[in-house]
Amino acid sequence: MQSDIRPGRFQVLPLVIKNLIIINALVWLAQITVGKDLISIEDLFALHHFSSTYYHFWQFITYMFLHSSESFFHILFNMFALWMFGSTLENLWGPARFLAFYIVCGLGAGITQALALTYDISQYNTMYSLGQISIDQLYMLVNVPTLGASGAVMGIFAAYAYTFPNSQMIILPIPFPIKAKWALLGLAVLDVLGGLSSESTGIAHFAHLGGAAVGIIIVLIWNRKNRKHFY
Repeated sequence: MQSDIRPGRFQVLPLVIKNLIIINALVWLAQITVGKDLISIEDLFALHHFSSTYYHFWQFITYMFLHSSESFFHILFNMFALWMFGSTLENLWGPARFLAFYIVCGLGAGITQALALTYDISQYNTMYSLGQISIDQLYMLVNVPTLGASGAVMGIFAAYAYTFPNSQMIILPIPFPIKAKWALLGLAVLDVLGGLSSESTGIAHFAHLGGAAVGIIIVLIWNRKNRKHFY
C-alpha cells in the first residue's frame, strides 16, 4: 500500500510526531500552571464517564493530549514511546495516514475505557445503595477522569509489533532482548489482569487494550490485500 505523501527520506523526528510532542508538552505545562489556578483543564478536557457531572463529548479526543500534572514521568514515558515506535510508522505511512491512525486509536481507547467504567460505576451505585460507601465517595468515584496518550500509543505499538514482529527490544527490568510480538502479548496480558483486578492501580488498563485492539484491526484492514506488506 503506497502513500502519496510518504517523505522522501527517513526522518528521525517526523512532522506529526514532533507536533504531537509539542502539543502534549504545552498542554501539560498549562495543566501545572494556569490549569490549577484559573480553570480546571482536567474537568473540561479529560475523559469523564457519561454519568459524570463533568462529561462533554469532545473529551473522547481531548483526553489523549492531557497527562497527570502530578508526575512528569507520565508524559515523558508516553512521548518517548510515541517517538520510539511511531517514527518508523510515520515514515512508512506518511503524516496524514499516521495522524488519522493515532486519533482513531485514541478514540477507540477512550470508548473502551468509558464502557469499562459503565460496569464499575454500576458496582459503585450498588455499593452506595447497600450503605458500603458514602455519597461523597460515590461522587468521587463517578467523576474520576481518564487522561493520557497511552491508549493511542498502545495502538501505535500494536501496529509496530504487527509490522515488525521479530524486531528485538530491551524492556527493563527484563535482562535480555525480547521480540516486539511477545512484548505486545505480555503487555496485553498485564492489562487484562490489571483491568480485572479488584484493586485500583490508577492505570486505564482497558484504554490500553482498546487502543491496541483498534490498532490491530486497522492494520489488518489495510493489509487485507497483501499479507506480506501493507505499506
